[in-house]
Amino acid sequence: MLTLIITSAASTSSETVPTQHPQLPRSLRSAGTPTVRDKPNARRAGRPGRRRRACASLVLMETDLAGRLRAICLALPEVTERPSHSAPTWFVRDKKSFVTLWADGHHDNHFPHLWCAGQPGAQATLIAADPGRFFRPPYVGGRGWIGVRLDAPDGRPVDWAEIAELCEDAYRAVAPAGLIARL
Repeated sequence: MLTLIITSAASTSSETVPTQHPQLPRSLRSAGTPTVRDKPNARRAGRPGRRRRACASLVLMETDLAGRLRAICLALPEVTERPSHSAPTWFVRDKKSFVTLWADGHHDNHFPHLWCAGQPGAQATLIAADPGRFFRPPYVGGRGWIGVRLDAPDGRPVDWAEIAELCEDAYRAVAPAGLIARL
């Protein structure tokens, strides 16, 4: 589910979402402008129940995360991308996945994060070193995969050089030796 941040932007604002943009979820692509009802506890401009235009900031954050990970992962040999479980996922030779992006969160983890394959022992080491940033993801955590928060809960910006290293390590964990030699 895509969560939109609501602002009081006027209809002429440059921050409104183009409704026919190809990277928007189908639910937001319509003939009209997407709107979202005010939250009950949010400050309201005007009368109660008034609808406002949805702001593109979260949609842009999602595409920015996907774009940055796409650049990192597709730079590796014989990597493809396709949705898996409705999330952008990168595969080695279109067979074995090594990174999945959950820009809107997944299950109880309601924050942007990625799952990546881990080298033996890496999961425990990273979680022990920084449990606020790394976690054991559901389903694949038992196989050593690593969950990485991308929302900087402690105020630190995302270290994209470290994310690139984690993605390369994930690639090495699943790629055949011939492809690893090409790195």
